[in-house]
Amino acid sequence: MFFLDENIVFPPVSMTSDVGIIAVGGDLSPERLLLAYQSGIFPWFEKEDPILWWSPDPRMVLFPEELKIAKSMRKVLERNVFTITFNRDFRAVIEACAETGRKGQEGTWITADMIEAYCKLHELGYATSVEVWQDEMLAGGLYGIDLGHVFCGESMFTRVSNASKAGFITLVEKLKQEQYQLVDCQVYTSHLASLGAREIPREDFIRVLTKEKPGHL
Repeated sequence: MFFLDENIVFPPVSMTSDVGIIAVGGDLSPERLLLAYQSGIFPWFEKEDPILWWSPDPRMVLFPEELKIAKSMRKVLERNVFTITFNRDFRAVIEACAETGRKGQEGTWITADMIEAYCKLHELGYATSVEVWQDEMLAGGLYGIDLGHVFCGESMFTRVSNASKAGFITLVEKLKQEQYQLVDCQVYTSHLASLGAREIPREDFIRVLTKEKPGHL
């Protein structure tokens, strides 16, 4: 396992441990975070832990053209139950994600330091939020890192049934129109699989990641 210092560098993803951890330590500076995502690495750790950096194999991804929309969800979208915006209130979205309980987790991995770090990335134009509104209430949303040809999804939340799903579907359809290559979903969940995401070898993910294409939300 690689221990990071003040130098902004990561080892090759081939050095990742069997559990998916590639490095420990470092900081959450914009420069380090961007290098991480550009290298197929992301931070994920509990509040009391050191910063842990991951690059799992296989990698859960969604190719925009493989998005699955259930008939019931199509009806929700057609009825315009929600109003969906981009980058209207990034901080509100990430704070709501931090407050949302996760099955099997006692606390949140979105720490105060992480909130500030990603808000800084948003100010720099690299972190994007999707807000889902219902009657002027923030009903759901999600955020992630926009690399111009790959969108790295980080977290989502919902306060109203189908809200986050509506936001995710709208985002993926937008990414498809703008010719993004894939959405990085990081690790398997049945919810993401139901939307069309699937696992691919990490080397295939890195191959797509390093082939830059035009486009930026």
